[in-house]
Amino acid sequence: MSSDQPPPLAKPFWRRGLAGVLDFITVFFGGGYAIGAAAGQTTKDGFNLTGGPALLLFALIVLYFYLGWKVVGGTLWQRILGAR
Repeated sequence: MSSDQPPPLAKPFWRRGLAGVLDFITVFFGGGYAIGAAAGQTTKDGFNLTGGPALLLFALIVLYFYLGWKVVGGTLWQRILGAR
């Protein structure tokens, strides 16, 4: 039996693109400052990560997007903007 319902429409690209940019900014600055504060690598202008803490931030960004896309069903900004 086939249903006569059309396939679901893809969300507009601007929503998905904006959600990706805002997610990256959120996790980069939020995670970067948290890791910088824990590692003692903050400056008066923010944070300056080098070595292990920089790699930890990179891993955090990858983990955030992996969990958001594959496990949780949408990242923070995808849910806010209705892009997923």
